Amino acid sequence: MSQTLYLPYLEPWNWSQFYQHFAMRLLPGVEALSANSYSRSVHVGQLRGWLSVAPLADRPALALTLSDALQPVQSAIAARVRRMFDLDADPVAIAAHLCQDAKLAPGVLANPGLRVPAAYDPFEQAVRAIVGQQVSVKAAVTITRRLVDRLGEPLVDAPHGVERLFPSAQAIAEATLDNIGMPAKRLAALQHLACAVADGRLQLDIAAGSEELVRQLCELPGIGPWTAEYIALRGFGAPDAFPSADLGLLKAPLWGGPITASELAARAEAWRPWRAYAAIHIWQAYAAQAFAPKR
Repeated sequence: MSQTLYLPYLEPWNWSQFYQHFAMRLLPGVEALSANSYSRSVHVGQLRGWLSVAPLADRPALALTLSDALQPVQSAIAARVRRMFDLDADPVAIAAHLCQDAKLAPGVLANPGLRVPAAYDPFEQAVRAIVGQQVSVKAAVTITRRLVDRLGEPLVDAPHGVERLFPSAQAIAEATLDNIGMPAKRLAALQHLACAVADGRLQLDIAAGSEELVRQLCELPGIGPWTAEYIALRGFGAPDAFPSADLGLLKAPLWGGPITASELAARAEAWRPWRAYAAIHIWQAYAAQAFAPKR
């Protein structure tokens, strides 16, 4: 048994952006991706199940299908999925604001529907961010998959590809993770985060604003401003989060040469309150340059 909900959005919105985002970071066992759908395992309290999201061809909306076990919490899950696929943004207003910067304007005009893809589970994203410090996306997925294989609960009666749940904060905090493939300091940072979440010292939310969450994250060992801002951006879709020290942002071709993190942060002040969307456009420009055919 399952139920389908319909989640509308303001156009433009581009499924291919989200497909590419999830394809690069897909966590097998927890997530599955096809040409026209994204699925994942889900746990809410004691409830266990799965969801699947698909774009509709006949109207600006996503179809969200939930397993029967998740029906009691369908409103909460729908809210998370709306955030995950950034369905509440007003792309026209955001584009108009960012186009006031001459460096950003060409990319924004070329891709006015770019959104901020976010994680379903902020804790999962925080884990991924710490695992991904100073390694490639591919390497980070490999290590995170080892965590899932060791610590993730099996999910019964699930679609192919989403047979396990992402490990809980308590499971990661209490685990012995030797030979997981992480340096000792980064592993310690991961387990400090998991402990803080598991015992309630850290609430992973942005109820008090993303800047307050960033401040609290930076108090944990092994988490600096880049990681904290990235968690706010990807974990919550915080519209003004901005990891100014990110190499992709600093090396993007828009600047015509080297730029420092402080210089980028100063320039980004004019992009508030939509700095996260500016980051998405800058990353897009960086990726286009990185994958352009060599002549």
